[in-house]
Amino acid sequence: MSTLVWFRRDLRLADNPALAAAVATGEPVIPVYIYAPSEEAAWGPGGASRWWLHQSLSRLGQDLRDIGSTLCIRASDDSLATLAQLARECGARRVVWNRRYEPAAIARDRRIKTALRDAGLETASYNSALLHEPWTIHTQNGGPFQVFTAFWRACKSLDDPPEPLPAPAGLREPVFSPGSQPLESLELVPRQHWPAGLEAAWTPGSAAAHRHLQRFLAESFDYYGHRRDLPAVHGTSRMSPHLHFGEIGPREIWHATRRSALARGRHSSWRDSPFLTEIGWREFAYHLLFHFPKTPEQPLRANYARFPWRADAASLGAWQRGATGYPIVDAGMRELWATGWMHNRVRMIVGSFLVKDLLLPWTEGARWFWDTLVDADLSSNTLGWQWVAGCGADAAPFFRIFNPTAQATKFDSAGDYVRRWVPEIAALPNEWLHCPWNAPAKVLETAGVTLGRTYPHPMVDHAVARNSALAALSSVKNSEDPRKI
Repeated sequence: MSTLVWFRRDLRLADNPALAAAVATGEPVIPVYIYAPSEEAAWGPGGASRWWLHQSLSRLGQDLRDIGSTLCIRASDDSLATLAQLARECGARRVVWNRRYEPAAIARDRRIKTALRDAGLETASYNSALLHEPWTIHTQNGGPFQVFTAFWRACKSLDDPPEPLPAPAGLREPVFSPGSQPLESLELVPRQHWPAGLEAAWTPGSAAAHRHLQRFLAESFDYYGHRRDLPAVHGTSRMSPHLHFGEIGPREIWHATRRSALARGRHSSWRDSPFLTEIGWREFAYHLLFHFPKTPEQPLRANYARFPWRADAASLGAWQRGATGYPIVDAGMRELWATGWMHNRVRMIVGSFLVKDLLLPWTEGARWFWDTLVDADLSSNTLGWQWVAGCGADAAPFFRIFNPTAQATKFDSAGDYVRRWVPEIAALPNEWLHCPWNAPAKVLETAGVTLGRTYPHPMVDHAVARNSALAALSSVKNSEDPRKI
């Protein structure tokens, strides 16, 4: 008899509760990964995520080989049928996995658990992705939180999460090992130039995630609070894709942060660090998605469903290409396309520009990010876009409209970020770099910039666009619907 371990968004050996439970039985363990994007409803992995998934599965396969095991890979339109077939082939009596929290995954997993149990198999699921399960954190009235500060205060009032589980030293091999499809047969790597930029920017895999975390804690943690808003410097942790694919777990990050802080003599303040607060925002995003499963497509604030969004494919395309005429916006969108990632401050700037300067739907931005971000996560992506659009929980009010030029001047004052990603205007003096349309003709000529030819004119006048956004807001702000979807 043996146990199937169904890997999903937990592509690691350490701190993997499902794997640890399988090992604890003393029986042979069969690691399985099933690629079934059709079961994700409208949210199968985008292009950048598929590239990362390929690399991460490759490294997980090697990690398993290092301890004497093999990852069985299958492509399927029906995970239930595949698991049942594998159980029959291998004589497995138990299937275990770590939980997911997306609406389609929850429905799928419930159906699979019921069907496998009806077929006589034991099943069990575990928490590997969160510090706290979404249903265990609730308001005094027993409902879900919709304000982050109260949510995170409730989380921090609880005991620390358990210490991470160690990776197993080895796995018992089954008498019969099922055949595996080649990883390449999944065709995850996009067939365009895109992967070259991703490969230059990232090293997926659990080992890389732990190296990256230790480097961040040693070199950047102390400066995170005041450097995280500066896109030109490496001030953020960049742990989000590793977390999304489960190459490292939040418990591991929590306790590594605690150990690092205590080694520096910070015995009381580490729980309130800005870095762990960002882990808290990730927890909050999952909490919201679990309790409000329609939010990837619908605003949490129901009255915003009546917002008069524009339909303008040309403007959307210019935003996607980084050709808006606003250098900080264009820099962010080009960074995204080249590396599969964008600095968080810039994500807010480009998001505000899309929904408030261009009046294009936040769902269009969410879809583009979903396809191009290596850390595309349904919960965080939904929270981020509803936050910037003013229609979600604890959201920035819609009337808070980022001025892209003022934001660039404040957070990229030396212009290093813009010059890296918008090189055609790099020769402009700092005074004009973030607003080339205001530069004197002689300055533009000296810098080799011809507006409308070498760099576009601004798509909109921000002051005019702001007034249009506020006028659009007036059509919904007095029709607040207290009901939430």
